[in-house]
Amino acid sequence: MRKLLNEELNRLDVDGYKSAQKAPVIVVLDNIRSLNNIGSAFRTSDAFRVEAIYLCGITAVPPHRDIQKTALGATESVDWKYFKTTEEAVRELKSNSYYVVAIEQANESVDLENFKINTGKKYGFIFGNEVKGVEDNVILLSDEVVEIPQFGTKHSLNISVSVGIVLWDFLLKYRRLK
Repeated sequence: MRKLLNEELNRLDVDGYKSAQKAPVIVVLDNIRSLNNIGSAFRTSDAFRVEAIYLCGITAVPPHRDIQKTALGATESVDWKYFKTTEEAVRELKSNSYYVVAIEQANESVDLENFKINTGKKYGFIFGNEVKGVEDNVILLSDEVVEIPQFGTKHSLNISVSVGIVLWDFLLKYRRLK
């Protein structure tokens, strides 16, 4: 067994990515303060070929050296749009028939493993601030709240880890239903 070389991975170039069919998902970053987390969200979104990322509030926008450091060029492949508030992003998603899901710990949340998807729907997944999480008013605007079960002493996962877990879970379920 040997590790594959990059050229053996048969990855799309940026133009190929732009024209390829995407997962029916938009990632929404709700006031993310870490530029490395933003870059990581771009890189993960590229890996799972999502439609776009919505950057909201204090979330920084490309180009920025610290975003690029972790995005490794994914800001060129993944479409993105900035919104002054996350509420504006949610309203746009809903006006375009997206099912809006906040990833948060809430009293009526559904565990990720029990989250059901429908291949006929488009999804907007909202990931919140590293300290405060998804804003309360944004949770109220969401169609559903999904929680990633945790079993240790910490109260939350890093947002970049959460993005990876949720997108991977979504694509596994989506592929099985298609």
